[in-house]
Amino acid sequence: MLSNKEILCPNNLLDYSSKKKGVKAAIVNAGKPLAMLSVQDAVNENLIVPVFIGDKKEIQKCAEDLTFDISKYEIIDEPVENNTAPIAAKLASENEIKIIVKGHIHTDILMKEVLKREYGLIGKTRLSHIWHMTINKDDKPLIITDGALNVLPNLKTKMHILKNVVNFSNRIGINKPKIALLSATEEVIESVPSSVESAELTKLAKEENLDADIFGPLAFDNCISKKSAAIKGIKNSVAGDADVLLVPNVEAGNSLVKMMIYFCGACAAGVVVGGKVPIVITSRSDEAQARLASIAAAVVALD
Repeated sequence: MLSNKEILCPNNLLDYSSKKKGVKAAIVNAGKPLAMLSVQDAVNENLIVPVFIGDKKEIQKCAEDLTFDISKYEIIDEPVENNTAPIAAKLASENEIKIIVKGHIHTDILMKEVLKREYGLIGKTRLSHIWHMTINKDDKPLIITDGALNVLPNLKTKMHILKNVVNFSNRIGINKPKIALLSATEEVIESVPSSVESAELTKLAKEENLDADIFGPLAFDNCISKKSAAIKGIKNSVAGDADVLLVPNVEAGNSLVKMMIYFCGACAAGVVVGGKVPIVITSRSDEAQARLASIAAAVVALD
């Protein structure tokens, strides 16, 4: 059942990110092969100018093994893994770098540092995570949010997530995204809290005049299959044709993304948005092409 398909970075992210060439990016705890390979790919695509943070000897050894000439790039020597995150956060706060890219460091260590008020990286908008999902290089993406950062978002947080994903969708050419509010049912049922919240969020989004078609609750089949939506008599522009799935909690989003990766060979480009700088948070098991796609997504998200 597991897919053996080669994971491919989608062309649309490379096309849109190539408009902002040579963005300075901090690579947090660089010096591991996969992290360095994805940076090499991003440099070859002229997307970023890396600032490597980590053990200088390990970084240089990895670069040599990859025949990656990093002689013209800055290396900040910090051999202690957990000490690399404060350096990146400080660089971002001082406008020295425009993107933070997670290397070989735990996500919670990195995000805990980024969230500290002393750095001024968080504004009035809540941070949220976006997955840009594709199977083949020229696919129309399916965007899933938030499957990595906000664990059980309330209604207020979901409005921030909505605004962030509308902004990102616009940046990849989706001018009025169709956003489905995912639940286990298309009916509002008191015993299914996500269905109740989805109905409330649909109403709130209309009141705030977000430039998107937003509807929920919708079960997964009704989000992506016009046939399923038609059989169930669901008639609106989002049903069966969603650009974005706003998930009810992190478990739903995380599971859906990883099923697409492992069963379908999907490329999952993930980026945290809503703050002063986009943050690339990849899994240590992510393929290099997915890491490249995530860096491209961060470049796209950059103001």
